[in-house]
Amino acid sequence: MAQEVRVETFTARMRRKTHRVRNGLRKSAVDYFRGDGSDWIALVALLLTVPTIAAGTMAAPLWCPPAALVLPIVAAGLLLRPASVLLMYGAAAVALIVEASVIDEYEDLAAVTPGDILVVGAVGLSGLVIAQFRSRVGVPWRRGGTMLFDLRERIRVQSKLPALPRGWHREMALRPAGGQSFSGDFVVAARTNDGRTLEVVLTDVSGKGMDAASRALLLSGAFGGLLGSLPPHQFLPAANAYLLRQDWDEGFATSIHLVLDLDSGDYELISAGHPPGLQLVAGTGRWEQKGSEGPLLGVYDGAEFEPVKGTLNPGDVLMLFTDGLVESAERELTEGIDRLTGEADRYVASGFHGAAWHLIEAVAKDVNDDRALLLICRD
Repeated sequence: MAQEVRVETFTARMRRKTHRVRNGLRKSAVDYFRGDGSDWIALVALLLTVPTIAAGTMAAPLWCPPAALVLPIVAAGLLLRPASVLLMYGAAAVALIVEASVIDEYEDLAAVTPGDILVVGAVGLSGLVIAQFRSRVGVPWRRGGTMLFDLRERIRVQSKLPALPRGWHREMALRPAGGQSFSGDFVVAARTNDGRTLEVVLTDVSGKGMDAASRALLLSGAFGGLLGSLPPHQFLPAANAYLLRQDWDEGFATSIHLVLDLDSGDYELISAGHPPGLQLVAGTGRWEQKGSEGPLLGVYDGAEFEPVKGTLNPGDVLMLFTDGLVESAERELTEGIDRLTGEADRYVASGFHGAAWHLIEAVAKDVNDDRALLLICRD
């Protein structure tokens, strides 16, 4: 009996200790992410560079001018917390005073000019603003770019198309506005119905580039969770309701939902204010527009979306895209579609493998908008 009590006491003690350790790790990890983690290693390293630069200035001012103190100051603004940055700036100010007093004693050395002081002060003020901004948004003092890289990779992974059975080819190309790494266009896709059905949703969030990236990331995760969990005809109404609940100032989006039977080639396109799809009919060699004019997502509750049906026969190609590819201030939608189909005709004989990216380059290379193109081909 006593042994059982001791075992229970020891087990309870270990549970409490494990709980304290987990809470401590969780708290330190959150503090570190918010920028409250220790930065003393970087601070000490940068503080040591200040006397080194000052000594170099006093020894060879022509090769190491007083303005060289901006180098550790810039690094401090990018790496340190605001409190540590102020300490760094104090050390730089002391170094400038020492340089000025020592150089004034020797006429053969270049004097510390007011311009040097202004340059160091201006760079220091800029670095402090950057450090305060990082602290406010919660970017860690080092490896802050990892978070942005992870966000970009999450969007890329969520936009990955599933493998298709033999006889089918799919490819997706996306190019953000202005050469940025983030885009308001995204794709979510899944094989449903025991793999016999391909569901793809191409969405264009209002805005472009970085302005729309955060909303695109949130919506891509939500749409990915809805896709396959609901019957196809319920997806866009559920997506519309989700978007309305966010209550964003720019809360609308366009979307087109493809439901493709991989056995028969029959498909349905359900559009929410999105440009129509284009189908190349192998029998005629012509492109046909496929799509209905459904309402935008996130505009009003109770919106209804009507499907358009079609069939992909062997040799047919289905092309879905966002408006940045075919529409601009200088070009009407119909003109952009004609240009896109004209460029796509060049791939009819050779096949559309690898054509998505080249079509974006040929049709809308210098357009300042997000562009996305999806190709589904039946060999």
